[in-house]
Amino acid sequence: MIRILIADDQTLLRDGLQTILNLEDDMEVVKVVGNGQEACEATKELQPNIVLMDIKMPVMDGIEAMKRIKRESPGTIVLILTTFAEDKFIVDSISGGADGFLLKDMPGDRIVQVVREAAQGHVMLPVAIAAKLAARLSAFSGTGSDTFNEAALKQRGLTFTERERKIILLMLEGQSNKQIAGTLFMSEGTVRNYISVIYNKIGTNDRPKAVALLKELVLQDAE
Repeated sequence: MIRILIADDQTLLRDGLQTILNLEDDMEVVKVVGNGQEACEATKELQPNIVLMDIKMPVMDGIEAMKRIKRESPGTIVLILTTFAEDKFIVDSISGGADGFLLKDMPGDRIVQVVREAAQGHVMLPVAIAAKLAARLSAFSGTGSDTFNEAALKQRGLTFTERERKIILLMLEGQSNKQIAGTLFMSEGTVRNYISVIYNKIGTNDRPKAVALLKELVLQDAE
């Protein structure tokens, strides 16, 4: 029997999932909850095989709850419930230990199939999610040299390593250190160290000033 916990703050959706899954002879929804904190507590108490975890919930979001569950109950499979395929959520989820994704608009029979396959140990990446992840990783597979104004860098006597360039691009996107760490599969401490080096090179440790300076000196004109 596959024991399932559903965490979603939308009552209609979680009740619908519960109904679909409970119709299967080999599945049982042991509890439904409305936020990440409740999901962590219920997982610790009930030890389900699979947790279906929404991302955006009150009290504690799904990604933080998933990370806590993976620390406290590493054998529990966590599938992220989503209606969209946003890059930052994909990377944050995978780097945090998610076992896969379940699109909320999937047909009922496909949802059942995904849950059953996840219980068998398969990583579940719907095509839309896989495409987004591949694009995200591809964007950072090179040095990003074509994005940088080499003449401006040379004029100012600035040089950046490949990893520093990747971090700079993410800083210019407005990502936090935590988000950068998730995108590049690094620890947050390592990201801070790299950013300190970048600050030293450009002569400021104020992030808004650093971003403005990098935007002015590094990025080529869009023309």
